[in-house]
Amino acid sequence: MTCIRTISRIAALLAMAGLAGCGDGGVQEVKQWMDEVRRQTPVTIQKLPAPKTFTPFVYGGKDEPDPYSPAKLSAALAKLQVNATSVIKPDLDRRKEPLENHPLDVIKMVGTLEKPGLNYALLQVEKSVFQVKVGNYIGQNFGMITKITESEVELKEIVRDAAGEWTERKAKLELQENKK
Repeated sequence: MTCIRTISRIAALLAMAGLAGCGDGGVQEVKQWMDEVRRQTPVTIQKLPAPKTFTPFVYGGKDEPDPYSPAKLSAALAKLQVNATSVIKPDLDRRKEPLENHPLDVIKMVGTLEKPGLNYALLQVEKSVFQVKVGNYIGQNFGMITKITESEVELKEIVRDAAGEWTERKAKLELQENKK
C-alpha cells in the first residue's frame, strides 16, 4: 500500500507542476510595458543624403595610337636611334659567328696556339673547342676580341645603358687550368 501512496503523491505533484506552467507568469505585464514604450517613443526618420553628382570623364587619347601596339614601339625605337648621339653601335648587319650564341660565363679559355704572325685562343663551349683570333666576335653582347695572351683573352662588348645609349665595356676570359 505504501507503494500506491507514493505513486499517487508523485502523480499529484506532477499535475500541480503542469498546472503551474499554464499560468500567466508575468507575460501580461511585459506586454503592457512594451505597448506603453512603443506609444511613448517618437518615430524619427533620418533624411537620405543627396546623391553625389556625376561628372563624366572625356578620354582625349582615342585619336592617339594604342600604347601597346607594335607600331608605337617601333616608332619610339626609331626616335631613339635618330636622337642617339653615340657613335658607338654594333654592326647589326653582319653575319653572327658561332660563339655569339653563348653567354660569356659558359665560354672557357683552355689554351693558345701560335702560328707565324698570329696568336689563336682555344675556347671551349660544352664539349666543343673553337679556335679564335683577334677580331672575332664572342658572347651575346657583341663582344669583339681585342687581345690574346697566353693567359687571357681580352674583349670589348657593346651594350645598352639605362638611357638606351650604346656603350663599350671591357671583359676578359682567363685560362682555365685543369687541376688533377
